[in-house]
Amino acid sequence: MMVLISYDVSTMNNAGKIRLRKVAKECQNHAQRVQNSVFEADLDYSSFLKLKARLCALIDPDKDSLRFYYLGNNWEKRIEHIGAKPTYNPEGVIII
Repeated sequence: MMVLISYDVSTMNNAGKIRLRKVAKECQNHAQRVQNSVFEADLDYSSFLKLKARLCALIDPDKDSLRFYYLGNNWEKRIEHIGAKPTYNPEGVIII
């Protein structure tokens, strides 16, 4: 299932900057960055729940926020991209 993850982490102090780096790194490990604080994750439900739990444990809910948009399995019809950054197909071939 495709999930769009966005976050806003308060960086008013060093602890916030550390949280921001940890949240970004956790997202990068499991999802594709599409904008600065926005990631697309094509995961099975179990993997998504694990990622969600790790992200929720990293943030300070009094200062930060996480948003999860569930696009499901027919996500291709729900995403339209316009602009400079090229789009990608998370189910396509990956060359490393």
